[in-house]
Amino acid sequence: MRTLFLTIGIIAVLMGLVWTGQGLGYINWPESSFMLKQTQWAYYGATTAIGGLVLILISRKA
Repeated sequence: MRTLFLTIGIIAVLMGLVWTGQGLGYINWPESSFMLKQTQWAYYGATTAIGGLVLILISRKA
């Protein structure tokens, strides 16, 4: 279970950072993405990254 939480947590953090970067306009890839420069995706990404960090912390304590 510990490895599962750690793996999902790392994936969530990375995915959240990409979404945040796209939402803020720092990552403009792919060019046809509907998430580019859309502030709501920056919030979704930040929330996802925080959730991933929580999973990582849970996996460290288990």
